[in-house]
Amino acid sequence: MFSDEHKSQRVEISQILLHRCQQECDKTVDVGPGGDHRARNKLLEHLITGDETWLHLSTPETKRDSMTWKHPSSLVTKKFKVQQLATKVMASVFWDSRGMILLNILPKGESGNADRYCETLDRLRHAVRRKRPGLLSSGVVLQHDNATPHMAKRTKEWLERYRWDIIPHPSHSPDLATSDFHLFGLLKCHLGGKKFEDEDEHW
Repeated sequence: MFSDEHKSQRVEISQILLHRCQQECDKTVDVGPGGDHRARNKLLEHLITGDETWLHLSTPETKRDSMTWKHPSSLVTKKFKVQQLATKVMASVFWDSRGMILLNILPKGESGNADRYCETLDRLRHAVRRKRPGLLSSGVVLQHDNATPHMAKRTKEWLERYRWDIIPHPSHSPDLATSDFHLFGLLKCHLGGKKFEDEDEHW
């Protein structure tokens, strides 16, 4: 449940983002020889979003995936509960409007902390230099949630050192984390019901 403070913070940050999008949107951009025009949001050209998720060697089907059409007289089938295998890894994914930039897998069983996150950001910086030429010099805008490693002092120092702009994220609002909303759900749905014998086959 959101407290009044959380609600106010959510509204305030949403208004800041809307205002920023309006400021950085060109509404008369020539996109072709035919003279067609369309809006172009400059913010999206600089925005990179990222987050972490656990991936398992075996992922059970969701209830929706396992649904089947049946006749009213069909026998009721029993569904057995499938437990996830203990083998899992944490994956960090960074992407922008053009596609994936970095997929970083931590060693098996290891979770993220500030040191690991800064190492991942180093890898992201090298990947941006290779895959998005000119973006580092023109300015990176990073969107991540307020997980502890993201808000740690060392992480903030890293971001300040390279002058990366940060999109604010209200507390307790996972639905505003773009990866949760647009990426991880589809990924888990794709992996649903699949079982891999070893990590090499999985990754």
